[in-house]
Amino acid sequence: MIKIKEVKSKSDLRIFIHLPVKIHSNYPNFLPPLLIDDWKFFNPAKNRSFDSCDTVLVLAYKNEKPAGRIMGIIHRKYNELHGERNGRFGYFECYDDQETAHALISFIENWAKEKGVSKLVGPYGFSDKDPQGLLIEGYEHPPILAAASNPPYIVKLIEKEGYTKEVDCVDYMYPLPESLPDYYYKISQRFQEREQYQVIEFTKRNQLKPYVIPILRMMNEAYSHIYGFVPLTEKEMLDFAARYMSLLDPRFVKTIVKDGEIMAFIIGLPSLAKGIQRAKGKLFPFGIFKIIHESKKTRQVDLMLGAVKPQYQGLGLDVSMGIKLFESVKKAGFIQIEVHLILETNHKMLAEMEKIGAKMHKRFRVFQKVI
Repeated sequence: MIKIKEVKSKSDLRIFIHLPVKIHSNYPNFLPPLLIDDWKFFNPAKNRSFDSCDTVLVLAYKNEKPAGRIMGIIHRKYNELHGERNGRFGYFECYDDQETAHALISFIENWAKEKGVSKLVGPYGFSDKDPQGLLIEGYEHPPILAAASNPPYIVKLIEKEGYTKEVDCVDYMYPLPESLPDYYYKISQRFQEREQYQVIEFTKRNQLKPYVIPILRMMNEAYSHIYGFVPLTEKEMLDFAARYMSLLDPRFVKTIVKDGEIMAFIIGLPSLAKGIQRAKGKLFPFGIFKIIHESKKTRQVDLMLGAVKPQYQGLGLDVSMGIKLFESVKKAGFIQIEVHLILETNHKMLAEMEKIGAKMHKRFRVFQKVI
């Protein structure tokens, strides 16, 4: 009853890209992917991440109808850097049917074993910048961009195939107080007395554009120790910048420079989730207006990325950027910040979240299985 088919044609890819919206059409907290973005992401000619990976895209048909999908990835560059023989599965979607899930996952396991892989982890994409893991706590909350928004049954399908925890990420909600504690301003004041550092703020996207690639270069250095992270090549940086530049709100991007070199950055943006849901992932012809409309109505900023160069941590750079972001968000009339995907092993960041009164909001899990 189950037929597995590799994606080989444009029509196959169309089914692969559009299938999640069909499967989860009745699930209120599902966040559709931006379809125009997916057409680029799953195209090896436009996504340079394919260059350093073995990949396969697969569809499952049940009773001749599309019933599920999955992607297999063997990241040769990551395995070489970390001395591993791991494979990844990602972009797994199917109806609540164990038979379909088993057929999809078994296909990827056998494909990976034939290529010398000894362990599968997932859901995971090319890097930690792609959606990672499955939502396991916080189903009642609205989704956030670039994070899993699966219904609970997807987790059960994976677990019944023998997959167990690899690592968790958590997400925090921070209702904005009237002001920050005084000691943050004292830390920031000490930082400002070091004249060689400069906090850069933006009001227009064309002001921000020259900083995007330098920020990504700095991210390569700061994120080198993070689970699943693969340094971006210059071509991948250009792809990444093109993918997200139009979504950024310059008011909520802060960076710190010293002698013209970026030492730290933080990136937030107004929540786009409700607008993307209303648009059902389609930008055209009218979806873009729905997204813009909802982004102007939302009172939440999503904190997507942030980092300080390792050798400059503990000097107050993060506090100074945080204060500037807090002031910009408050001035714009927002009332809360959702902090995106912190690894459970990042004890320093987790402690800081608790210290400022943020509450754990969601939990995401990456699974693993020795094959």
